[in-house]
Amino acid sequence: MTSVTVVGGGVVGLTSALRLAENGHAVTCVRDVPAAGTVSAVAGGLWFPYHVEPRSRVVAWGLASLARFGMLADDPTAGVALREGLLVERAGPDRWWTEGVSGWRDAEPAELPDGAESGVVITVPLVAMPVYLGWLETACVAAGVTLAGRRVDDLADIEDDVVVVAAGLRAPALLPDVEVTGSRGQVALLANPGIDRWFVDDGFEGAMTYVLPHPGWVVCGGTDVPDGSEEADPAVHDAIVARCRAAVPELRDAEVLGSRVGLRPVAPAVDLRLHHVHGRPVVTNVGHGGAGITLSWGCADEVVALVDGLE
Repeated sequence: MTSVTVVGGGVVGLTSALRLAENGHAVTCVRDVPAAGTVSAVAGGLWFPYHVEPRSRVVAWGLASLARFGMLADDPTAGVALREGLLVERAGPDRWWTEGVSGWRDAEPAELPDGAESGVVITVPLVAMPVYLGWLETACVAAGVTLAGRRVDDLADIEDDVVVVAAGLRAPALLPDVEVTGSRGQVALLANPGIDRWFVDDGFEGAMTYVLPHPGWVVCGGTDVPDGSEEADPAVHDAIVARCRAAVPELRDAEVLGSRVGLRPVAPAVDLRLHHVHGRPVVTNVGHGGAGITLSWGCADEVVALVDGLE
């Protein structure tokens, strides 16, 4: 049994901690905020490899997560549902992400918004993040993970055999050779008037229109711009609500519940590799961009393989 500290308590860190514990390791997950305070809690929760590289590895990680979420959809406590939706392709078909994915089809012309020539209709997991993150924390504790509430500023302060850095935007402060920057995502939350079909249209520069329905609320987005404040911009909020109501008329009279902002941890490529820092193995699992939930289980499996390979 190897003693492992996972630094980071969002979806990537918690999933890594859970899989390591399930594989027999003694695991502590250290985070300075609970899962509900992380950028993961802001996410819309759609399985889709958005704003992440490299495609050659993303496909396999995503498929592993797709399979796990498919099983979790049968657990009413996990907050995972399999929902059909429409992905609009404004720049023409680009379907690398469908490799190994079954059950998708070309959208019919009548299903597409004005100006769009193609799209994909597909059923994929849609995860209610506040519910799911609570489920993950409970699963970690049940598997023997110790959840520790403190901030790590220096990896030298950790005494365990192995460290896994899943700290998102804080990773470069812990490991200077790791490159991660923030991409600002703002969303609006609306009451769900009874819709269950999701919609994504990435046809706006620096912004997009997406409608991701959950029981009781709808995550409407959004933006994707470099860094910036984590305070909601009222003008951006109003524009998001207007776009989403135009795209999904059922939302026209839906109550607006508020705004949320999160900084996606973007990198040239997901940094999932083994380092040796002051003679100790350190595994990085960062840089998932807008695909943390989508890649979480696949990347966690690779973290386990790297740690197991040290024994």
